[in-house]
Amino acid sequence: MSIRPAQASDAEHLTRFINMAADDLPLHFWKRSVGPDGDPWAYGRERAARATGNFSYRNAWLAEADGHVAACLLGYPADEPGPIDPDTPPIFVPLLELEALAPGSWYLNVLATYAQHRGKGLGSLLLAKAEAVARAAGHQTISLIAEDSHQDALRLYRAKGFREIARRPLFKGDWQVDASEWILFVKPL
Repeated sequence: MSIRPAQASDAEHLTRFINMAADDLPLHFWKRSVGPDGDPWAYGRERAARATGNFSYRNAWLAEADGHVAACLLGYPADEPGPIDPDTPPIFVPLLELEALAPGSWYLNVLATYAQHRGKGLGSLLLAKAEAVARAAGHQTISLIAEDSHQDALRLYRAKGFREIARRPLFKGDWQVDASEWILFVKPL
């Protein structure tokens, strides 16, 4: 197993991992962004392949197993909290509220593994990478938000020293998801 920085050419994998980590919420957003005649996956790939923005490939690392992309880490310094724009779609408000509770942290936005590669230690490997990146960038904490329905991920985060800080109910609207709460975790480095 090895970890490498993502490249723009990895956009297809990145869109899959980004969407997987949040139970189709990104796809839900991409569909709304492109309208009924657009291609939401193409929109996601375009966002992942750009050199700027939080979901840029420049903020991602990929774990490979046997020469194949197997898992992804995507993270960046958390934005300084500010007022939530009143035009923010309600589905994103709980996430922004939680992010604001971990100012100055390095925010681990995506940690996802393809199903056939789960249970092989890639999540632990990428969490260690996230901590190394956060430390190297001068952050004293790392934060992440997970859904309450991702039990395997929650066990991993707790086992690796992440502490639950707060919860917010999900606003589902027409997004189909089994989860009911977002959970903010923080770990001092």
